[in-house]
Amino acid sequence: MKILVGLSGGVDSAVAAYLLKKDGYDVSACFMRNWDSLANNDYLGNPNINNSQCPQEADWDDAVKVAQKLDIPLLRIDFIKEYWDDVFSYLIKEYEVGRTPNPDIFCNKYIKFDAFLKFAKEKGFDMIAMGHYAKRVDKDGVSYLCKSFDQNKDQTYFLSQISQDQLKYALFPLGDIDKKEVRKIAHDLNLEIADKKDSTGVCFIGERNFKEFLKNYIPAKKGKIIDIDTNRTIGYHEGVMYYTIGQRKGLGIGGIANEEAKGWFIVKKDVRNNILFVASGGESDRLNSDSCLVTNLNFISGKPKEGQHIYAKFRYRQQDNGVVIHFVNDDTVRLDFDSPYKAVTPGQAAVFYDGDICLGGGLIHSTYYKGKRTDL
Repeated sequence: MKILVGLSGGVDSAVAAYLLKKDGYDVSACFMRNWDSLANNDYLGNPNINNSQCPQEADWDDAVKVAQKLDIPLLRIDFIKEYWDDVFSYLIKEYEVGRTPNPDIFCNKYIKFDAFLKFAKEKGFDMIAMGHYAKRVDKDGVSYLCKSFDQNKDQTYFLSQISQDQLKYALFPLGDIDKKEVRKIAHDLNLEIADKKDSTGVCFIGERNFKEFLKNYIPAKKGKIIDIDTNRTIGYHEGVMYYTIGQRKGLGIGGIANEEAKGWFIVKKDVRNNILFVASGGESDRLNSDSCLVTNLNFISGKPKEGQHIYAKFRYRQQDNGVVIHFVNDDTVRLDFDSPYKAVTPGQAAVFYDGDICLGGGLIHSTYYKGKRTDL
């Protein structure tokens, strides 16, 4: 069976390729280039980037070395237009209306498991494989997306928008091992990237000062920061789209004379009037919600039943939260929480679980507490 592995230049995809080859598959690799830093004016002059080489090209060099070490063919493909049209444009639109998107989820949906899968099929490959920490379990002709053995690294949250057809053509060689074992295998193979830092930041765009990065695409618009309890202006922000509910750092609010410093956190964003509302001290129930509406639904291996008790994550690495699911229509559900949860944020993903099975997910549209909408 011919497998095309998405080789990123990192340790996870490198070990995934090795394990597949070790298991007897006919393995080739492909490096995806999906973001052009130079063309988008976000690379030159950035003090956080070593201008001697674009980070993406450094990853390509690492991928070349890995492929040579593993003795597997390496292809290279550009999906810059697809990434811009299907992922980055969505990200910008969400920020413009004050929501907090998770582009990595749509990067998987439209790039890694769509454009890349189509490319693999055109080249005659039977399956694709990625270095994600997740499992595919097949039963009675249905493929189920399941949590990985390494619960700390499990990435099913980011795979919640892929389809059944996409999952059936995907392999996850790291599903039954942990990160420590991955590093050990890389060291045993004498791979130069054995201790390479895990990538963070936005999918394919990488690490950077994200507020400064967004200013290239969404102009800064100064506005008031208002204490929601006293309605007084206590500072100014550069644009409500740069901040998220629950955020405490980077608000630029100093101490106030004759008042005990208790710290500030964002409780509400008024996009229309360009105002950030903040509160001080303990969070109490300021960030609480007890239900939410979720849209843009995707179910991977079948829908849960109306009124079924399932679990949901509202951000990556969050604990599973008990909820009851109610179908409003074909593309909207209401989740009633077992108990109030904090900082459930519109625009972020709500990902559904039944035990270790990732059922799918959607986008948080609005939040409620004691019957009152809290995100307006």
